[in-house]
Amino acid sequence: MISVEHLSVEFSAKPLFTDVSFVVNDRDRIALTGKNGAGKSTLLKVMAGQQRPTSGSVSSPRETTVGYLPQVMELSGERTVIDETLLAFDHIHELQASIEQMQQEMAERTDYESEAYMALVDRYTRSEEHFQMMGGLNFRAEVERTLTGLGFERTDFDRPTRELSGGWRMRIELAKLLLRQPDVLLLDEPTNHLDIESIQWLEQYLQQRAGAVILVSHDRAFINNVTNRTLEISCGRIWDYKVKYDEYVRLRAERREQQLRAYENQQKEIADLKDFIERFRYKPTKAVQVQERIKQLSRIVPIEVDEVDNSSLHLKFPPCQRSGDFPLIVEDLRKAYDHEVIAHVNMTIRRGEKVAFVGRNGEGKSTLVKCILGEIPYEGSLKIGHNAQIGYFAQNQAQLLDPELTVFDTIDLVARGDIRTRIRDILGAFMFGGDASDKKVKVLSGGERSRLAMIKLLLEPVNFLILDEPTNHLDMRSKDVLKEAIAAFDGTVIVVSHDRQFLDGLVEKVYSFAGGRVREYLGGIYDWISKTHSSEITNPGHSASATNPSVRTNTPAPTAPLPTSSSGKSSYEEQKALARQRRKLEKAVADAEAEMNELEAALHLLEARMSTPDGASDVSLYERHARLKQQIEEAETRWLEASEALGDN
Repeated sequence: MISVEHLSVEFSAKPLFTDVSFVVNDRDRIALTGKNGAGKSTLLKVMAGQQRPTSGSVSSPRETTVGYLPQVMELSGERTVIDETLLAFDHIHELQASIEQMQQEMAERTDYESEAYMALVDRYTRSEEHFQMMGGLNFRAEVERTLTGLGFERTDFDRPTRELSGGWRMRIELAKLLLRQPDVLLLDEPTNHLDIESIQWLEQYLQQRAGAVILVSHDRAFINNVTNRTLEISCGRIWDYKVKYDEYVRLRAERREQQLRAYENQQKEIADLKDFIERFRYKPTKAVQVQERIKQLSRIVPIEVDEVDNSSLHLKFPPCQRSGDFPLIVEDLRKAYDHEVIAHVNMTIRRGEKVAFVGRNGEGKSTLVKCILGEIPYEGSLKIGHNAQIGYFAQNQAQLLDPELTVFDTIDLVARGDIRTRIRDILGAFMFGGDASDKKVKVLSGGERSRLAMIKLLLEPVNFLILDEPTNHLDMRSKDVLKEAIAAFDGTVIVVSHDRQFLDGLVEKVYSFAGGRVREYLGGIYDWISKTHSSEITNPGHSASATNPSVRTNTPAPTAPLPTSSSGKSSYEEQKALARQRRKLEKAVADAEAEMNELEAALHLLEARMSTPDGASDVSLYERHARLKQQIEEAETRWLEASEALGDN
């Protein structure tokens, strides 16, 4: 698919990486890793053709298509959501216009026997076959499925994109990229603006439908679920591991231990040689041996040891006064703007509990946090417990810093008492040692600003932490250290996060926001995912409390209608009928999934034949290809209808 050969990139004569070579094969799922600043994003830009390397080359077959999603891009805001997404199919419209133009030309011309006319017919035939192979104009359903999978509601489709936040507009760009179905996907932090359900949908898409994938991500669960190969940029070189990320971490540790032992042995050898040379340099009887040692020393190639960031985020929350037994009690809370955001919210959080707020973006998590902080009015009752001292880390906390202040001055303004004498020590623990503390905030990266904002929070003693997306812009190692600090914190914690790996083992209760309601799930994040897999994830807003006894719904139970018969037998028969209907729907879903898998396998084999010289000229293969595509669309429609009916059953 793509061959990278002897690639080198330098900035201001300083090499970022040198003589990098590797091959990306079809169906490769590659995690690109390395410390911040190692060159991961730069390598993706070079592979996407958006940046020229200092030397070396990136080559691929002429027909190979590459799709690239950068971390930051300029977004248009003039079209609706659906119209902007449909731009992914501009190439199909261009091909259709070309076909129509050739049709008109063939109708007007009369030189049927000429070579030029035969060439026009041949060009028209090939274009029409290519148009049908791409699915023609039957792409509207695929657009809607993709947007829905990435978290959009159908009511959003006709909204102008200028009304959406940057995160939602980035989802549109991701949808356009996926719909183009390039042979190679280059994704730089694709999960930054996705919620858990959308991340899971993207995982399934990349596993089942994408060609080759190279991605940079700090979401460990995501890259473990998607990738099967890991490329590490270290010491300016590429290390290739044919394993998932977690296995790579283990193998890398083993490799570094071997490097350290070899390095130590080499250093001992070098020291022995230098010692011999110094001792006998001026003795004529040892002149030959000294010259041999000098030559031997010059032939030694220094052993490099993999880079390890030894600086640490030593997070330790300061002690604080003990809060009351119940820092937060919410009863029948409701908040509405022009529409109802959340209603009938009931929750009780005990001292020392660590809970997660999860759900799709826009479902009211941040709204409830603002209610807790007293920033917005609401209906109902919300009580903050006795002596509860709240520390709040906002999702946009990093943007609230004064860009004109230095790192040191930012902390000096909030430090009190003896802390002021230890500011530089604290900054050093957060990787702002040396000259970094004198940088202005405006030149810091997103991750550096997030760490600086976290220091500000830590300088105030609190017993009730509310953290809104605290892991944004933090690398994996920093997230691990932050997670350990929160786990050791003896106060109460509410974490709003979409990072499953970060929440796993940290929280013991999950509040799920969906359809304007908030439901309590006892257990960790993966307990919530397993309990809601067939209900809330696939059909947001559908209550799982009927089948999960550990779920406490915050929605008042509607009054049940009286049965038409007082006989218990009638109720039993109704239950049996519902059970039969559910089994029938489950079988329909399973049958449709099996049919889609068989059809897609057949399509893959057919496309392999069409890529051969003989197959490329076989018109019957193109006809079979179009029929298979149509059958797959019909099977997907049946699956979608059965799945929706099952969710409502």
